[in-house]
Amino acid sequence: MLCATVPAQASPGAHGPNGEHLDGQVVSPGSALARLPDGSVNVPKLAQRRMTIRTLMAQESDVPQTVELNGRTSIDPNAGGRVQAPFAGRIEGGPSGIPTAGTAVRMGQVLVVLRPVAAASERGNQQAQLAEARANRTLLEQRVKRLVSLEGTVPAKDIDAARAELAATVGRERAVANAVNGREEIVASASGVIASANVLNGQIVEARDVLFEIVDPDRMMVEAQVTDPQIAGSIVGAHLAGLPGVELTVAGLNRRLRDGALPVTFRAKGKALPMAIGQPVTVIARLQSSVRGVALPAEALARNPANQTIVWIKSGAQRFIAQPVEAKTLNASSVLVTKGLSGDNRVVVSGASLINQIR
Repeated sequence: MLCATVPAQASPGAHGPNGEHLDGQVVSPGSALARLPDGSVNVPKLAQRRMTIRTLMAQESDVPQTVELNGRTSIDPNAGGRVQAPFAGRIEGGPSGIPTAGTAVRMGQVLVVLRPVAAASERGNQQAQLAEARANRTLLEQRVKRLVSLEGTVPAKDIDAARAELAATVGRERAVANAVNGREEIVASASGVIASANVLNGQIVEARDVLFEIVDPDRMMVEAQVTDPQIAGSIVGAHLAGLPGVELTVAGLNRRLRDGALPVTFRAKGKALPMAIGQPVTVIARLQSSVRGVALPAEALARNPANQTIVWIKSGAQRFIAQPVEAKTLNASSVLVTKGLSGDNRVVVSGASLINQIR
């Protein structure tokens, strides 16, 4: 077969950001997938359909300026909490056993039972106090009975005093008995899902040990670090990179530096947030100021062999040109090209990674 060389004609969208003409007389390889000598790529129509190539006419607009911040997720104090041991004791299972991480609980639900434990000497002292309290209670009960039998000859104030002393002794006996042989039910401090469980059946825990952490899967907090106080004060909203379904609202700005940065707290809301407590995240914060550029889907960006950020511009029916650009993240799924594109370029927004692989 005889192959003829056909000069590729320039289209109206093949101009750089300064109006320069990007096209030239290029030898086309016909209907084959190939990278041309000038670095452009020839993609036949059939291949474009199979690769799902989609293009979009670039349009410049003013959008809110964004900045990327390093953040970390945490528990919302109004929707979750910690369960701690009030005193040293031994863990026992509750009515439904010991719950594990991922178990849904409700506020006030009994999680585990804690039995107090003490050193041998302290336990001996408590048992001695209990025996003394029981003996005093027996003597006071007999005294109250005698005084009541002599009612009318004994002043009423003496009877009332004896009864009050008996009630105090009974209360003291109960308190000591609970310290020796009592048990305390540990209940959930909030409704949600157990994020971490740090107990086993029979485990000895100390006072203030964290037994469980409870989190609401629909409400979490994100704390980001901002090095510039002016930027921190101009944040109006935020998104999370890679998580398009999570919306962040500014909850507060810390006025004290921590490790050379100001912590900014965001409140995350959504349905079953795909985040874990303590997970590092990238926060894309929106500022009050605006910047002009071309908004594109994040998948429109690619990298050339020189590791430059590029987009692919469609300059003809089958020809695509790689154009270096400067871009910054706009939100979780979009980027803003600030340099390298003009308003009349037809940019590949779907399938750019496939075009970039053609050699």
